[in-house]
Amino acid sequence: MDLGLAGKVAVVPGATSGLGAAVVRALSAEGASVAFGGRRAEVAQKQAAELPSAVGIGVDITAPDGPRALVEAATGNLGPVDVLVLNGGGPAPSSAADMSAEDALQAVQLLVTAHIQLVEAVLPGMRERGWGRIVAIGSSGVQEPIAGLAASNVGRGALAGYLKTLAAEVAGDGVTVNMVLPGRIETDRMKQVYGAVSEHRGVPEEEVRAAARAEVPVGRFGTPDEFAAAVTFLASAQASYITGEQLRCDGGLVRSY
Repeated sequence: MDLGLAGKVAVVPGATSGLGAAVVRALSAEGASVAFGGRRAEVAQKQAAELPSAVGIGVDITAPDGPRALVEAATGNLGPVDVLVLNGGGPAPSSAADMSAEDALQAVQLLVTAHIQLVEAVLPGMRERGWGRIVAIGSSGVQEPIAGLAASNVGRGALAGYLKTLAAEVAGDGVTVNMVLPGRIETDRMKQVYGAVSEHRGVPEEEVRAAARAEVPVGRFGTPDEFAAAVTFLASAQASYITGEQLRCDGGLVRSY
């Protein structure tokens, strides 16, 4: 299937490792030019040099000028942005009972505010040209809150509400807005979470991981490349009639529809 991404320009923040890096590779493989960033400038630049048409910059999108810097790098080097993938690191593990109001504000800054700034920077051009794709990397916690990740549940839930509202507002302009919700994907972030659970419970990390795998109907953790394939499809021309959706990529972990 031709996904119609050849010649499109994509922006992916938080993309020097994990799910973001996998999405960059997948979009590039489909012929898109990709501008991506991460806090490690040298890593971003090295990875960009290995792709056919890419720009990698050192950027913290939670900094006041971070979103602007990333979009300007894209437009200045590659052209107007057609695809925006919203991605970034999550808050540290926490319980709801121990979470403070300040923790909640920080989660919103990390997972909502910076992403809205990215949307603000690219949406007018998408609407004017009559074509655009916004795909957010969320979490299965949006649909079934994850124990021990209270701050993440708060921030990602707020982002989901914003994006669902936005999807209806811009659908008539040829811009789709969707989320892909990862379940238990083998990333450094997942290792951090299971390490924290292991320490809290006082049991070996492998025991925690084995129990987590057993809960997934397919019997294993997912790979970043499997997840990136779902994001890339929703970013494609072929997904033009899909908007306002939350697609789980979780091996059947969440049992509800």
